[in-house]
Amino acid sequence: MKPLIVGLGEILWDCLPEGKKLGGAPANFAFHSCLFGADSVAISAIGNDELGDEILRELDEKGLNYLLPRVEQETGTVQVTLDSEGIPSYEIKTGVAWDNIPFSTEIKQLAEKCDCVCFGSLAQRSELSRNTIREFLKHTLQKCLKIFDINLRQQFYTKEIIHDNLLACNVLKINDEELEIVSEMFGFFNLSVEDKCRRLLEQYHLDMIILTCGVNGSYVFSPDQKNFMETPKVEVADTVGAGDSFTGAFAASILAGKTIREAHQLAVKVSAYICTQKGAMHNYKE
Repeated sequence: MKPLIVGLGEILWDCLPEGKKLGGAPANFAFHSCLFGADSVAISAIGNDELGDEILRELDEKGLNYLLPRVEQETGTVQVTLDSEGIPSYEIKTGVAWDNIPFSTEIKQLAEKCDCVCFGSLAQRSELSRNTIREFLKHTLQKCLKIFDINLRQQFYTKEIIHDNLLACNVLKINDEELEIVSEMFGFFNLSVEDKCRRLLEQYHLDMIILTCGVNGSYVFSPDQKNFMETPKVEVADTVGAGDSFTGAFAASILAGKTIREAHQLAVKVSAYICTQKGAMHNYKE
């Protein structure tokens, strides 16, 4: 039986220099976990507009299941600019559909049977979507893999939201820049990268921390393990969605019974490939 994996939060159009690409970290995560055999579902909200129609058409073409209620706000967009190394910066429109994800019976039913859910801080900038994410997490089974992909963007996070979500998750996905922000926020001064992660593991009783450090490799820490992988050298088109592909491949592999090291190896390979492509969702399994 296929594991049920949910990406819960924003879905949107990344407006890149060459045109718009479907994105949003939880939706990207769901798409990549689907490629590795999971029964994956993207949960968000879209507007009653052409951009919303286009999202449904594209997800149907990609074969990704979804639960996307249509709301009165417009479908979300993000203006993406790339630096000379393909590293993105984002201008994220506010007051959009994914800020208004309503909790429903259908969402509750998915929560009660899902094996893994990935959620971030961005969709929790609004009270309605934040409450929906919290309600979803309350209804998950104890065995559920609850991945908090912290995904700090612009000013759309607070210490309270981060703290609450660290209490609610059992796996933290974070990058090196975000680790510095969180460490300063929580007073973890003069500690090594590993010691900062160990402090978070212990303080929040986490099963794992996934730490990505761009070209400097990635780590997976658990209470009794430390796994490091180098980042492959590739010709980078852009890094949009690379972290989401990493997390999706990793989660699907863990649920398929792979070891942390095996899952980590696959995640590194997948995210390196996504860096060679423009945009976040590419079917490399065909």
